Amino acid sequence: MTENKIMLGHLQTIYPTLFRKVSLRDYERERITTPDNDFLDLDWLKQNSKKVVIISHGLEGNTHRAYVKGMAKAFYNDGYDVLAWNFRGCGGGMNKALRFYHSGATDDLSTVVDHAIHLGYETILLIGFSLGGNLSLKYGGERALNSKIKGIIAFSVPMHLYSCSLQLSKPSNWIYANRFLKSLKNKITEKSKVMPELMRTALREIKTLQQFDDAFTGPLHGFKDAIDYYQKCSALFFLEGIKIPTLIVNAQNDPFLSVECFPASIKNNRIKFKFPKTGGHVGFFRFLGNGLYSSESWALEFARTIRK
Repeated sequence: MTENKIMLGHLQTIYPTLFRKVSLRDYERERITTPDNDFLDLDWLKQNSKKVVIISHGLEGNTHRAYVKGMAKAFYNDGYDVLAWNFRGCGGGMNKALRFYHSGATDDLSTVVDHAIHLGYETILLIGFSLGGNLSLKYGGERALNSKIKGIIAFSVPMHLYSCSLQLSKPSNWIYANRFLKSLKNKITEKSKVMPELMRTALREIKTLQQFDDAFTGPLHGFKDAIDYYQKCSALFFLEGIKIPTLIVNAQNDPFLSVECFPASIKNNRIKFKFPKTGGHVGFFRFLGNGLYSSESWALEFARTIRK
C-alpha cells in the first residue's frame, strides 16, 4: 500500500470520529439482567415497529459514537425500531461482575437478541462495527439462529484477531493502540478498587494490546492466554456456519485490518463480501447531501434485498 493510501486510510478513520455530528432524538435507556446477575444497558429508539435492528459497537465504544448514531438514524428513518446496546462496562457505569466484554462474548449478544424476541419483534437485523462486527458474525456462525433473525451486516471486522493485534502494534498505528490501551487500563484500575484480585499484573508492565489480552482479557474470560482467545474468537473461523444473508464490508485501506480480513477462500453463498478501496476503519464517509455515509447506504440497500 502506498504512503498516500495509508494516509487516506488514517484520515478516513479519524475524520468522522472527530467531526461527525448526528442529530438524533434521545435514546430510551433500558437495563436488563444477564444470566450471571450482571447487567447490560440498552439504548432504544422506538416507533412501534415489528422490525428491529440491533447495533453492536466497537472496542471501547458505546451507543453514542457517531457511527452507531448514524446507522441508528438511517434505520429508524426507514421504519425500524433501534436497539443499540452497550457492552459490559461501556454504558457509562462499571458492570458488577469480574468479567468485562470481548470479541467473542456472544452470550451477551444472545441475551440481547432473546430480549428482542421476547418483546415480539417479527424481523431482527444484526449490525456490528469492528469488534461488534466480529461478535455478530461469530454469533451467526456458531449456533442455530431463531427464524426471526433475518440478516447480519458487519463493518470493519478484525475477523482474524491475532494478525490484527500485530497490525495494531505497527508504529503507524500507535495512536490507536495507545488510546485503546489507556482506556482499558483505566477500567482495570477502576474495577480493582472493589475487586483487588484483578490487579495480579502490574499495569505499567503492559505495553501492547496483546499483553493486555494475555494478562486480562484471556484469563478473565476462560481462555489460556491471548493466543487462545484470538484463535477461539476470530469470526473468520465461524463464517462457514452462517446460514442467513450476511454482508461484510472491509475497506482495503483500513489501518486496523490484516490481509486475513479479506478472505478469498470462504465459499458460503449466504455471505456477500464488499471490499471497497477506501473507507478507513468504521469511516466510510461521503458527502451526497442526504446525510448518509456509505456504510449506512450499503446497509439499507442490503436490508431491503432481504425484505423482498
